Amino acid sequence: MEPNVGVNTKQSVRFLEKYFSGESIDYRQMIALFIPILVDQAFVVGLNLVNTAMISSSGVAAISAVNMIDSLNIFLISVFIAVSTGGTVVVAQYKGSGNDLMVSKATAGATSSVSLMAFAIGMFGILFHNPLLNLLFGAASPEVMENARIYLIGSCISYLGIAVVEAVCGALRGIGRTRASLVLSLIMNLTYVLLNLVFINLLHMGVLGMTISINIARYLGAFCALYYLFRLDNDLHIRIRDLVAVKLSMLKKIMFIGMPFAAEQMFFNGGKILTQIFIVSLGTYALATNAIASSFAGIMQIPGNALSLTIITVVGQCMGSNNVKDARKFIKSFLVASSLSLVVMGLLIMPFFNPLVSMFHPPAEIVGDIFLIVLINTIAQIPLWSISFITPSALRAAGDSKFTSMVSMLTMWLFRVVLGYILGIVLNFGILGVWLAMNCEWGIRGLIFLRRFMGKKWVQHRVI
Repeated sequence: MEPNVGVNTKQSVRFLEKYFSGESIDYRQMIALFIPILVDQAFVVGLNLVNTAMISSSGVAAISAVNMIDSLNIFLISVFIAVSTGGTVVVAQYKGSGNDLMVSKATAGATSSVSLMAFAIGMFGILFHNPLLNLLFGAASPEVMENARIYLIGSCISYLGIAVVEAVCGALRGIGRTRASLVLSLIMNLTYVLLNLVFINLLHMGVLGMTISINIARYLGAFCALYYLFRLDNDLHIRIRDLVAVKLSMLKKIMFIGMPFAAEQMFFNGGKILTQIFIVSLGTYALATNAIASSFAGIMQIPGNALSLTIITVVGQCMGSNNVKDARKFIKSFLVASSLSLVVMGLLIMPFFNPLVSMFHPPAEIVGDIFLIVLINTIAQIPLWSISFITPSALRAAGDSKFTSMVSMLTMWLFRVVLGYILGIVLNFGILGVWLAMNCEWGIRGLIFLRRFMGKKWVQHRVI
């Protein structure tokens, strides 16, 4: 057996060197980047799955309210996470160019700008929670609305905490320090689940308990992130005054990438909220169906999401060292790896659909609908998801943020929103129609991004 093992190992190394090694970065560094991000994504999605299952024990009204407000949370949080992605790109390109001083300044700039933006957005959500809820989800039942009000206010209070964690983790990923970002993420997310276990399952506090948990967990994560920057990191040399005295030129570089992405995320997730409004009009069972099917999709996309985060650092460092050949090669490799990961995840999860869906305690009437949506989405995502999500991450890391943002906004509203309304409401396909429209949008968007990648315009941008 030993000679065969040796041959297989050599073949694997040759394969990795051929497709995942270049002048800018090699496969060992790439694996060291990817594994912590993969573990982080697995924990985040897995823990969200556990949280959804825990809150579902409080009833259909509770899970519907959490799913409703999470669509709004994603919309608001995505704005400052987009700016932190701008920080990741700038940090990665400075790292690729070998300028350590500017790496530190970019990290401080990203942390400051993201925190300030999150504070402003959180205050907006708290002050205008009633108009927001009535405008977006006025058709929901009174019980769902009361739960939604509690969860929205509590979520907005927690935004500053998660913003600090996201900004620091984004900068750490940019310099390839993904183990540290993994530890910070795990501290925050494991605390969240453990507190949910206490407040929801033991004390039966429902949505209020979930709200208390999320605030404690996120601010603990923020404290640990700042402590790491100031006390434990020996290379960045960031001090408290660096977070206050950020130069305008650095903010411009971060915002050059971050703001178009933030605008894209606002329009993109605004479209998701509109589809959520369609779903609210279909009833509480449709909301529960959407929440549970989304959890299944999230599990299957764990490796793909990890690859889409990893490629920002990889392409950013390639472009920082002016190596376009490596960037093109790695983007192709990541696209194939992502699609293969979706095949593997589908084969692993679909046979266990029944025991997994039982975790959510769904009414028997909607189990068939959940299975159909999950099956169709599992098949559709194999050819469509990677070109729609991996490619724009790579283009954005090269500085091509305006084009990717414009395409994402237009396809979202023209296909997912309009087509979702036509299929789901007008043609009476219901929740299935909304999901089919989403799959169509992935395909259209992905083909446009592939065409852009095959050209030369995306490599002509200069970030640093």
